[in-house]
Amino acid sequence: GMGGVGKTTLAKLVYNEDMVLQKFNVKAWVCVGEEEFDVLKVTKAVIEKTCSPCYSNDLDTAQNHLKNALARKKFLVVLDDVWSSNREGWEIFLTPFECGSEGGKILVTTRLDTVASMVKTKHNEDHNLSLLDEEQCWSVFANRAWDPAESRDHSTLKEIGRKIVKKCKGLPLALKVL
Repeated sequence: GMGGVGKTTLAKLVYNEDMVLQKFNVKAWVCVGEEEFDVLKVTKAVIEKTCSPCYSNDLDTAQNHLKNALARKKFLVVLDDVWSSNREGWEIFLTPFECGSEGGKILVTTRLDTVASMVKTKHNEDHNLSLLDEEQCWSVFANRAWDPAESRDHSTLKEIGRKIVKKCKGLPLALKVL
């Protein structure tokens, strides 16, 4: 989905959910960003989030380290904000994850359909987040703007609030920063 629609926020909610904490032995959150998908850099980041510092600059050594860290463990790895659709790099990156136990997951957030298609497997599907409709926006805005104990019936404030909501055009991030 487009920027500001809530991909990272939703992924964080999943990642920090109590049920998720209990289900996975190993968890890692890596922000990838706009740069080209650097297999070694991302592999090292996952290692450092799951077990220990990784000082090797050799991809095979790093992947073996990750393979050992994941062996027979159920993992959840979040790769946030992936922009590169480098299929070869992606396939190389996945190699160490094959030794994890069944049920291991890699969750990827991206703005690009090409990336979503590349990381999709036959066992999962992509979920495209869309903009909020006007009533959903109003609900988010009203919950942030007014104390729950306060009355929301101030017609002037309500009218101004509705105009603000229209300007946010369905983007949750725009509502959040108000």
